[in-house]
Amino acid sequence: MISPYFELLPAPLRLDNIALTLYHIVTMNIDKIIFKAYDVRGIYPDQINDETAYAVALGLATLQKPKSAVVGRDMRISSESMAKSAIRGLVDGGATVTDVGLVSTDALYFAVGKYRFDCGIMITASHNPSQYNGMKICEKNAVPLSGDGKLSEIHRLIESGSLKKAGKPGRVTRRNIIPAFVDHALSFVDVSKIRPFKIAIDAGNGMAGIIVPEVFKRLSCQLIPMYFELDGTFPNHPASPIEPENVADLIAKIKETGADLGAAFDGDADRVFLIDENGKILGGDMVTALAAKALLQKNPGSTILYNLICSKAVPESIESSGGKAIRTRVGHALIKPLMKEHKAIFGGEHSGHFYFRDNWYADSGLIALLVCLELISEAGIPLSEQVAAFDKYVRSGEINSRVDDIEAKLAAIEDIFSDGKIDRLDGITVDYGDCWFNVRPSNTEPLLRLNVEASNKAQLEEVTKRLLAVIRG
Repeated sequence: MISPYFELLPAPLRLDNIALTLYHIVTMNIDKIIFKAYDVRGIYPDQINDETAYAVALGLATLQKPKSAVVGRDMRISSESMAKSAIRGLVDGGATVTDVGLVSTDALYFAVGKYRFDCGIMITASHNPSQYNGMKICEKNAVPLSGDGKLSEIHRLIESGSLKKAGKPGRVTRRNIIPAFVDHALSFVDVSKIRPFKIAIDAGNGMAGIIVPEVFKRLSCQLIPMYFELDGTFPNHPASPIEPENVADLIAKIKETGADLGAAFDGDADRVFLIDENGKILGGDMVTALAAKALLQKNPGSTILYNLICSKAVPESIESSGGKAIRTRVGHALIKPLMKEHKAIFGGEHSGHFYFRDNWYADSGLIALLVCLELISEAGIPLSEQVAAFDKYVRSGEINSRVDDIEAKLAAIEDIFSDGKIDRLDGITVDYGDCWFNVRPSNTEPLLRLNVEASNKAQLEEVTKRLLAVIRG
């Protein structure tokens, strides 16, 4: 029997013989390791490639039977060919596909929600190094597909040879969505209230490089652009601003130019991190607190979600601003349905993901930046002073440790620190009132992730040292 993927071979190799057919079946036996908790991602072309993109897209069409779909891509070297393959898979599955070309991930989510597509695929590996690529997939209303749900079903269809072409293939159209997305993002703020700040922005050679300039044409701010040239080789630094070393250039630029603040986006520009006028990096939790305060001024008494890695300053700030704070597990596939359940207007994560009810509950770093700019403008004091008003704690940041027996380590931690208040919402959290920590397993690697927060530096160092002795001992 000829492989269902036989036609994916280059024409000169399409020889109807058993040896070649068996070889192609093996090469299309997609490793399940690339099906992550929230996307499909791996090293190109060894783990993920154009044939993978076709198979996943056709699997999506087989599973969901969409009539309409939208495909976007980032600037990675392999993204254009992967996008073409994904489009072909959707078309073969019967969908009419709108190709929106080079866009940020939050713009792709916007397109799915605004234009009511049945599904969307963004070709990106987000913040990962240049040798990676991937696919972020969502269905109607920008609802993400997760690894323990429909992504695993797509993998099963591929593995079982159950992909199905439609009797009538779809077609392809093209559309520029960036102007409409910029309008949408700016609708969250009163542009006239945003002061003429001097802002340094590091796009990391990623997709913020084409989105941010269009936004700042509409603002009175002075933009200091850094690494806005699209380049999937990331010649300046990795597009992962959660690592302090990757924002060193931005901090230097803020100090050199006397900028009022800085912002750094990741590769597909759906996450943002802020840096104050003194060069201090604000974690995603501090941005969550700022954005929540701004949104509560316009939506008094509303519910805000935050994940359990966020500082205690976040729920305290939300509640002092008259809002209702609800703590959640980590991960956008979890937060989005919870936002709908609790009718929350906003949700934030320490990782720099920020979710908005009026953005189809999808995340957008750009919208978060604009909301914070409006708040900072109205306060009339430097960003550092605004954060200092509610942030009374010190934090370790996320510390990762490779562990052979994760369950045994978690049990040991729970036993040793049993004198604190323990909960198991996501890993183990132990709270002593003036100090707390969370230890949770990685979704994809044999790692334990540790986060500690305390009232002072000495306490932070002591508790962190004790925990690492258990985890790494």
